[in-house]
Formats: sequence, C-alpha cells, structure tokens
Amino acid sequence: MSVTSEAVTPRRGPLVVAGGVLAVIVVASVANAVIALLALAVGAPDDFKPLEPSSYIFLTAVGVVAGAVGWAIVRRTSKDPEALMRWLVPTVVVVSFVPDFLLLGAGGVTGVVALLMMHVVVAVVAVFAYRKVMPLSKR
Repeated sequence: MSVTSEAVTPRRGPLVVAGGVLAVIVVASVANAVIALLALAVGAPDDFKPLEPSSYIFLTAVGVVAGAVGWAIVRRTSKDPEALMRWLVPTVVVVSFVPDFLLLGAGGVTGVVALLMMHVVVAVVAVFAYRKVMPLSKR
C-alpha cells in the first residue's frame, strides 16, 4: 500500500455546487445592499443606477456564475489550481474595477468607491464558498 502526500480533491454533487453558488449570490447581494445604502447615505447620487438593487443584484449574479465557471475550469485543467487562483482572483478583481472608474462622472468618488467595495465583497464571499463546494488541490 502506498501513501502519497497529494490531497484528493473531493467532488461535490451538482446540487451542492448550485446551492453554494446561489448562497453566494444571496449573501453577496445582501452585503452589496448594505454598501449601496451606506454610499447613498454619505453622498452618492440618488440617481446613480449601479447602486440600484436591480443593477447590483443582476451583476452580482452574473459575476458569481462566471466566477464559478472559471473556478471549475481552473480546478479541472490546472496542475496547481491553488497557485493559479492566488494570482488569478486578485487580477480579475482589479481588472473588474476598470469599468467602475469610467463612472466617476455619474457616481462621484463615493459611488465608485462603493462599487469597488462591492467587487471585493463579492470576490471574498465567492472564494470562500467556492473553496467549500469546489475545493482545489494539486494534481
């Protein structure tokens, strides 16, 4: 009998993964609602569309699903998904900031900072959940 130091990546069923993704959408959307309300309370323009629930909930869902798909692809194809995710996740989050900076004129600094915070919150919640429902390991 041979013992290896390589961890076996447990596979979760599709319902567990889907439940995890749905939980991320709900938790991140609630956190984003708090951020949006705080931003509006401290001076973000009331008519700044990205701080409306219909905008940020939809975009949160799109981002979470896209992130889950990317996570699953990296998990299946990378020889060292942990190492890849350590630089890929922060890089994707920083790149996702670019469109927000283009909204400075409409949302002001407060509105844009709120959007940047939303991106970070979604990423943190998503990575936490993805690690639970789609664990990574070296191949």
